[in-house]
Amino acid sequence: MKTIILIGANGKMGQAAMTGLGKHRVITASRSGEGVDYKVDITDKEAIHALYQQVGHFDAVVNTVGVCEYAPFESMTSAQWDTTIQSKLLGQINLVNIGLQYIGDGGSFTLISGILNVKPVPFAIADATISGAIDTFVKCVAHELPRGIRINVVNPTVLEEAWHVYGDMMPGFQPVPSALVGKAFERAVDGFISGEVLFVDA
Repeated sequence: MKTIILIGANGKMGQAAMTGLGKHRVITASRSGEGVDYKVDITDKEAIHALYQQVGHFDAVVNTVGVCEYAPFESMTSAQWDTTIQSKLLGQINLVNIGLQYIGDGGSFTLISGILNVKPVPFAIADATISGAIDTFVKCVAHELPRGIRINVVNPTVLEEAWHVYGDMMPGFQPVPSALVGKAFERAVDGFISGEVLFVDA
């Protein structure tokens, strides 16, 4: 049994990840801190340090959060770009960079991107761009991690459970069940792969 920190546990993607982590001890965290074990804002380096210090020993980090702004490219403001970069890009990078100081030997990080970097839709240029960057980050940084530590990223399409929220902006997409996405997180945590983008698409 591994000790896993699951960030974003209350969200739809966090719940999907949880379906694949059932045999482990899962410590939950979220930005609000409501209904979870710990509160953490991944855009705050000190908050990340505090989370890892409070948890103590752990074997894996699974992140399922990243705030993204949606707008037409020509009207995207610098502030909107910055929100997406600070959260979904730098926030996840910092989870790994800081986490290296705390995670056990042979541990793993699993990040989140999203299918829009390969199947773009209107108004999602920031999300698509940063998802592509995270996929690339994982592929490359896997070669530099010490102590047998692994890293992977789950790149899912829209969940069936979230179709009522995102369906209108994703015509022609086929949603997938949470359990299928959970299998990708399970493979990332329990397998031996590293530097892989685990696409979950219909």
